[in-house]
Amino acid sequence: MADETPESLIPYDEIVQEALRDVVGRVLSSIEAGGSLPGAHHFYITFKTRMPGVEIPKHLAQRFPDEMTIVIQHRYWDLKVAPDHFTVGLSFGGVPATLRVPFAAVTDFVDPAVDFSLKFQANGADGAPHEEPEEPENDEPVATPVEDGSNVVSVDFTRKK
Repeated sequence: MADETPESLIPYDEIVQEALRDVVGRVLSSIEAGGSLPGAHHFYITFKTRMPGVEIPKHLAQRFPDEMTIVIQHRYWDLKVAPDHFTVGLSFGGVPATLRVPFAAVTDFVDPAVDFSLKFQANGADGAPHEEPEEPENDEPVATPVEDGSNVVSVDFTRKK
C-alpha cells in the first residue's frame, strides 16, 4: 500500500515562513526600541538582493547580484523596523550606505552569540538551490563562528509529490 499524502489546501509552508519572519522583525524592533544590542548579541542577515523592495546602492547590487550577508553589530545606525521591512545604515569599505530589506527577501538570520539561526526561502524565490552566502562585506569585526547547537531551526518547505 503506497503512502500517498494528499495535497494540502492550507498553505502551511507560507504560514510558517511568515511566522519565522515575524521573529526577525520582533528581534530587530526590540533593538530599535532599546537603541543598541544587548550583551554580545549581533546578527548576520542574508537576503536576496533582487527581490522586490530591496534597496541597496548600485555598487553593492553589482557586487552581490543574487544574495548578500550583512552584520549588525558595532557599526550600524538608523535601524528602523516596519511591518514588512527594515532599514539600516552600514559602512562598506568606509563608504556609508542605507539598505532597505523586506522581510520577504531574508533567507538567513543568525545570532552567533547564542547559537540561534533561522533559515528559510525568500518569498517569490525561484526555487534554485541555496548556495552558502559569502562572508559579510560591511565593515564589522569578525565574530565567533556559529557552533552546531540545539537552538538551530531549519525548516524544509519541499512538498511531497
